[in-house]
Amino acid sequence: MPKGYWIVHVTVTNADEYAEYIRLDTPVVERFGGKFIVRGGRNSAPETPQKDRHVIVEFPDYDTALACYQSPDYQRAADIRRANSDSDIVIIEGTA
Repeated sequence: MPKGYWIVHVTVTNADEYAEYIRLDTPVVERFGGKFIVRGGRNSAPETPQKDRHVIVEFPDYDTALACYQSPDYQRAADIRRANSDSDIVIIEGTA
């Protein structure tokens, strides 16, 4: 069964408050079997402007990735992310 992924692009606008999002989202992601493959780090965008930070989270499958995002616990954390960053999230099914 193909894995599911969150692909996240973020520009943090309030680092102090955004830290609370990271503190809250990590245990929720882990509870759904999520694994952070990329979480920040060096990057370049040779063809188009991008946000400052990029995150990829791998889940056992697409349905689990979607369920994690839709969960009330994640949505509480996401409210903090939305208030303290400019971010985009895509939930996608892998190829294998």
